[in-house]
Amino acid sequence: MTRTNAKLLGKVLPMVALITLLAMGSIAHVAYAVSGGTRLSSPNPQPGGAFGYSVGSFRVLCHHFRREAQPEFFGTPRHGPQTQPQKSAARDTIIALRKQNASVYEISETLQERGMALSPTGVREVLKADGFAPLPRRLDEERPGRPRPLTEAVADVRAFSLAPRRFTTQCGGLFLFLPDLVRLQLEQRAMTARLPGSKMVPAAQALRASLALKLWSIERKRHIMALVTDEGLALFAGLNVTPKKSFLSEYSSRIAPTKTAQLLSAWHAAVARDALFEGDSFNLDFHSVPYYGEHPVIERHYVSARSRRQPSVLVFLAQDADGRAFCYSNADIRKGEEPEEIFRFITFWQRVHKTLPRHLVFDSRLTTYANLARLDTMGIAFITLRRRSPQLLTAIAQLPRSAWRTLDLDVPTRKFRTPRVYEHKVRLGGRDFRQIYILDLGHEQPTILLTNEARTPIKKLITRYAHRMLIENALSDAVRFFHIDALSSAVGFKVDFDMTLLVIASGLYRLLARRMRGYRDAQARQIFRDLVDTPATVDVTAHAVTVSFHRRAHLPILMASGLFDQQVRVPWWGNRILRLTTASA
Repeated sequence: MTRTNAKLLGKVLPMVALITLLAMGSIAHVAYAVSGGTRLSSPNPQPGGAFGYSVGSFRVLCHHFRREAQPEFFGTPRHGPQTQPQKSAARDTIIALRKQNASVYEISETLQERGMALSPTGVREVLKADGFAPLPRRLDEERPGRPRPLTEAVADVRAFSLAPRRFTTQCGGLFLFLPDLVRLQLEQRAMTARLPGSKMVPAAQALRASLALKLWSIERKRHIMALVTDEGLALFAGLNVTPKKSFLSEYSSRIAPTKTAQLLSAWHAAVARDALFEGDSFNLDFHSVPYYGEHPVIERHYVSARSRRQPSVLVFLAQDADGRAFCYSNADIRKGEEPEEIFRFITFWQRVHKTLPRHLVFDSRLTTYANLARLDTMGIAFITLRRRSPQLLTAIAQLPRSAWRTLDLDVPTRKFRTPRVYEHKVRLGGRDFRQIYILDLGHEQPTILLTNEARTPIKKLITRYAHRMLIENALSDAVRFFHIDALSSAVGFKVDFDMTLLVIASGLYRLLARRMRGYRDAQARQIFRDLVDTPATVDVTAHAVTVSFHRRAHLPILMASGLFDQQVRVPWWGNRILRLTTASA
C-alpha cells in the first residue's frame, strides 16, 4: 500500500476501524469507501456497516476529502446555546403573575406590554419547568372582558323577515341574477327535481344558497363563514341568515346522482325559450378533480395539471359550442365506464330534447373506435383526433412531398394559416371514415383528424376542431373561477351536485353576458370582476326591495343593460318588487 493511500485511509476512517477492516481482510470495503462509491470487488451492498457507516456516509466523507484542502472528518460538533434569554429574563415576572392566578394568555399579554414578548406556549413551558400546574378551566363569566366569538342565528325560513330596514351588502352583484332566476322559475325546478329539504330550509332556499357559492366564486364550503353575517346573501336565498358550512356540506351529500339528473333536465326545460343551448354542435371532454386524502371509493385518474395519475374524481362535461355554456355533467363515473359516457350524454339529450345531438367534437381518448362506428350508425356527425401511433407517424413520414396540398385558412387571427394536408379513407370498427394528416399547424407532431363527415370541406373541419379549444378555455375558467377542483368530499355524489351547480351557474353567467354590451364572449371571471363583484345598499320596504349599486367604473354598462328598467316580483319575498338602481339616482 502506498503512502498516499495510507494517508487517505487515515482521513476517512478512525484508526481502530481501519485496523479492524484490515484484520478481517475487507480491503475491498475500504477501497469502496475511499474511491467515492465505486465498488471494486465487494459483494456486500453496505460496506463498513459493522462500524456504523452507511453507503451515503462513505460517499459524503469521500466527497469532502476530494473537495476540501484540509478536511475535518471527525471534528467535535459545536453545541447550540443552552439557555433561553427571553424565558430567563421573564421567569420572575411569569411566576409573580401566576401567583396572582393569571392565565398563560394574560401573562403573555402583560409581558407584551412590558416589552418582554413571549408566546402563551413559552409561558406554559416556563411554568411547567417550575412545577406549576395548569389553572382549572374558568366559566365564561369569570373570564376578563375581551372580544369573543359570537353565536349567529341558525338558518330558518320561518324566521325570515322583510321588515323595513336598510343595510349594506358586499354581494350586491348577486341581485343581477334574480330577474333570470324568477323568470326561469328555479323554485319550481327544485320541486320538479324533488330535491331534499326541511321545514327550516326548504329545497328552493337550499338550492339558492348552494348556487350562491358558485355565482359568487366561493372556493370551498367553509369559506361561506366569512359571509354568514351578510344580510344581502341571506336575502338572495330567502332566509333569515345564510346557512353555515356544516349544512351546505351535509345537504349536498344527500343528493344522489338521480336527483342531479332530474335537476339538469329541469334546467334544460327552463332555458328552452332562451336558446341557451343551440344544439348544433357540442364539445366533449373529461376532467379529473384531484382528491388529496385516502378513501376506498376514490380511484386514480390522470390529472393533466400535474402530469401524473393520482386519486381523483373523473368528471364528464359537455359544452354547447354556440352558447359556450356547459349543458351536461356527470361525476358518477368509474374506471372502465369512460368510453360509454358519450352515449349517456346522447341518451340524456334525446330524452330532454326529443332528438339526437347533430354534431360532436372530442379528443382522441374520449371513446373507442368501436364506439365511433356506433356514432356513425346512429347518424351523429363527429370530429376527433387519432392517436399518433408509431405506425401512423412512419406512414406520414414516407409520404412524398407531391402527396401534400397546402390550404389557406380564412382565420386572420391565426398565426399558422397555411397547413399542408393529406386525406384518405380508413376503415375502423367496421366503418369507413375520413382520415386527414395535417402538418404546419403549429405543433411539432402532425395532427391526425378523424371524421365521418363525407362532404364537409377540410378547411371547415380544421377550423371547427380548432374551436374545440373553447371547452379547454371553459374548463380553465371553471377551475379558476367556479373552483371545480376544490373537492370538498370523498364521494362522487357531492362532486356530482357541484358539477350540476356549475352547469346552472355557467348558464346564468352566459345569460347575463348577453345583456351586457361587449361581454357576450367574456369568461365568467371577467364578468364577475367587472360587473358582479359590486357592493350595494339595500332598502326593504313594504312593497319593494331597492338595491342601489355603489359607483364603479363599469356601472354604466349595467345601467345600459336594461336590468334597471325592469320591476321583477320575487315570489320568495312575498311578491315584493325588485328595483335595481344606483346610489346617485
